[in-house]
Amino acid sequence: MKKILVYNAYLMPMQGEDIACGFVSAAEGKITSIGEMADCPVQANFDVCIDAKGGFVLPGLIDAHTHLGLYEDGLGFEGADGNEDTDPATPHMRVIDGINPVERSFEEARAAGVTCCAVSPGSANPIGGQIAVIKTHGHWIDRMIVQEPAAIKCALGENPKSVYHDKDETPVTRMATAAILRETLKKAQEYAAQCDKAAENPEEDMPDFEMKYDAIRPLLSQKIPAHIHAHRTDDIFTGLRICKEFGLRPVIVHGTGAHTIAQELAEMGIPVLSGPFLTDRSKPELRDLTERSPAILSKAGVKVAITTDHPETPVKYLMHCAAVAAEQGMEEQEALRAITRYPAEILGLSDRIGSLRVGMDADFVLFSGHPFAFRSRPLVTVCDGQIVFEAQEEAE
Repeated sequence: MKKILVYNAYLMPMQGEDIACGFVSAAEGKITSIGEMADCPVQANFDVCIDAKGGFVLPGLIDAHTHLGLYEDGLGFEGADGNEDTDPATPHMRVIDGINPVERSFEEARAAGVTCCAVSPGSANPIGGQIAVIKTHGHWIDRMIVQEPAAIKCALGENPKSVYHDKDETPVTRMATAAILRETLKKAQEYAAQCDKAAENPEEDMPDFEMKYDAIRPLLSQKIPAHIHAHRTDDIFTGLRICKEFGLRPVIVHGTGAHTIAQELAEMGIPVLSGPFLTDRSKPELRDLTERSPAILSKAGVKVAITTDHPETPVKYLMHCAAVAAEQGMEEQEALRAITRYPAEILGLSDRIGSLRVGMDADFVLFSGHPFAFRSRPLVTVCDGQIVFEAQEEAE
């Protein structure tokens, strides 16, 4: 693996102060040094040296809620692997078994500076399956995984209702959706208790293996959170109610109406994966959709990560989403943290990704200018210490 040095760069580490003219170096997949140009290492010690010429270097961008690789570009049923909508409770579905890592959106993500994504099952089912956090570089999913499972996907509101209404099956109401969640969680609690009892006492028999309920055990023990798809405020509160009943750690996904209850969410310390908002109001529960939502939530004290919900908005536009959030009132640094540091923190991975610090994964992107400037573009993307994208030279 080559040693890389980027110098003469405006560094935006996302933790601590910006460095107006500095350098960052990487070796063996990790950031090895970062600082002012006065302390820049000797270029002869590196295999690759990149003169940023005043360009901006940020941590690799992170989208904490996508369906990347689950819905293949230009395909219909053949490339749709996000929803196993034959059963409303499928916590045992592992998203890594549905991702196609050579689907063209991965290449587009790297070209946009996106180095890491959480990939989630869809929202057809009240319980959809196991979320994975992956790097966007690679062709073998097993070698791209950062954490798996990273969370369990749950869904409330119109999506489960509409999917099963078309089948004339349960759930067709919000009541039934919540009931399926509770029933599955309760059975998983009982299963986990039996497993724990047998583990502690050799005279006790282990229960028959139940793949569904075994998948929920990390959720019940708070090793991983529940990512709750919810748009309307009543659905958000239903999700929080159920999480409280079962002692789960909630993360609100989308939260289209979350800005209207920002104070309550801030008081409870509930993070929100906000978005997509560069889209149309395609169903009734999106009536409160606004690009101002991240700003309102952030100013109220809610930890916000901005999401594209790829392919709803292509993940290559993640930086554009953050720029629009800043344009609509979100503090500029907060908007940038919402696609770097904050998604890493919400995913529980801030010790590896989301900021430029020594020892972190060598994921960073060099922009030609300020990342919110209209004509600014990524020039180089580095993921795990490898250059995974280089912009072509512009014609004279």
